[in-house]
Amino acid sequence: MLRTRICDLLGIEYPIIQAPMNWITGANLAAAVSNAGGLGTLGPNAGATEVTEDVALTGERLRSEIRKLKTLTQKPFAVNFPIGFGTVKDFADRCVEVSLEEDIHVAITSMGSPKVYTSRFREAGVKVFHLVTSVRYALKAEEAGVDAVVAQGFEAGGHSGADELPTMVLVPQVVDAVKIPVIAAGGIADARGVVAALALGAEAVYMGTRFLATLECDAHSNLKQAVVDANDTSTIAWGKKLGVGIGRSLKNEFIEKYIELETGGAPLEELGNHVLYHPMRNALVQGDIDTSEAPCGANAGMIHDIMSAREVIENIVAEVPAILAKLNEKQV
Repeated sequence: MLRTRICDLLGIEYPIIQAPMNWITGANLAAAVSNAGGLGTLGPNAGATEVTEDVALTGERLRSEIRKLKTLTQKPFAVNFPIGFGTVKDFADRCVEVSLEEDIHVAITSMGSPKVYTSRFREAGVKVFHLVTSVRYALKAEEAGVDAVVAQGFEAGGHSGADELPTMVLVPQVVDAVKIPVIAAGGIADARGVVAALALGAEAVYMGTRFLATLECDAHSNLKQAVVDANDTSTIAWGKKLGVGIGRSLKNEFIEKYIELETGGAPLEELGNHVLYHPMRNALVQGDIDTSEAPCGANAGMIHDIMSAREVIENIVAEVPAILAKLNEKQV
């Protein structure tokens, strides 16, 4: 397996990062990934199952999950902070405070300006990555002082930016534009994707959906099985009209109704309410994969089984040399 600047920066064995996913990437998964040589990440609402509007409680939930994670691994790990604005940012502010108190290793910021928290984390010795969906945002993140950027194509599951740039188009342009390491995200599920990302100039990969279908992930079994059962056309990008970025989810009744509303000219308030009343938590935690938003990457059709996080990483590491050897055989 190739060693990169990200491996050296973090002290990890392999340039494989488990992407954070709301509600379902808790201590068990993050520890399993870190212990296998990658970088595990706690996502928003890690370890929680119930919605709360209590900012302090949200912070204490995160503190508990960080402490649990530290009992499961001595390796580096990351915590994700969707920045947001207004009351959403209040939650992020508290989670940042808790994370600094708990001496985390890496912060991955997203959905907001990289200027908000970068200096505070850097002053505390925390490495900072920022998720971007265009060259323009990558340059802003570099200027803000982050250690690396995650360049996420719109093949990724969940919510990305409004720019419909595929990973293969976005990553090399970001690599050419910035001097800091670039991490490739969106549509990567196996060793072929890892080799391709490294060939594009990325120095690590950021994988969500592949780690969703693992034994340690907190996702409901219905969603894990839906990923395994998916094919190449099972997901769809949607929601650009909402103005909060493109979502990618499994096609289901929720999506069909949303598209019906959008194509029928429904006002933004009605579109927003449809999403609000059918939240992704219902699919992720409760297993309602039919009438709720079910986030999933376009690579779901490449995932055919549920395995341990260690197996995911070991399979990738084992297959990379053979892929590189095949490429060498094809040299003219």
